[in-house]
Amino acid sequence: MSLQTDVRERHLRMMAKTCAVLQNIVRNLAPGRATSLRDGPQGWNTVEILCHLRDFDTIFRERAALMLQQDSPALPAYDHEALVIERAYAKQNLHTVLAELVASRQKSLAFFEALTEAQWNRPGQHAERGQITVNDIAVQFGTHDLDHIEQITRILSEAA
Repeated sequence: MSLQTDVRERHLRMMAKTCAVLQNIVRNLAPGRATSLRDGPQGWNTVEILCHLRDFDTIFRERAALMLQQDSPALPAYDHEALVIERAYAKQNLHTVLAELVASRQKSLAFFEALTEAQWNRPGQHAERGQITVNDIAVQFGTHDLDHIEQITRILSEAA
């Protein structure tokens, strides 16, 4: 096994592990607290953060799939704040959203696990980051998850 393959496998394990971490964090969280406790006066609550993670799980996977289908495609940009309103994140059920995230993550893991060496290096043009590869998207899953796990744990610890 090459070092690069080992690193990719570690990223995939992290992608799987973060869903387990989120399940543990919210297991005993009352739905009212999941929607009332926010990251600052205008910040997101836990349900909104989980909706964001669920939706971007799909968005990241779709971007990677587009990179496999086209040569260096322009990757669509999304307005994070607009999605919160358009998709009514605050009105969604905590446990339903988490289950949807877990299901989406399983699809993402299956997608990445099936890639060939050449596919990992396929490029795309990100609106904000410039050229990225499918490998970069796999890394982005973990860093994105971690940012929002920190956000949720901070919200809950500040309220404790």
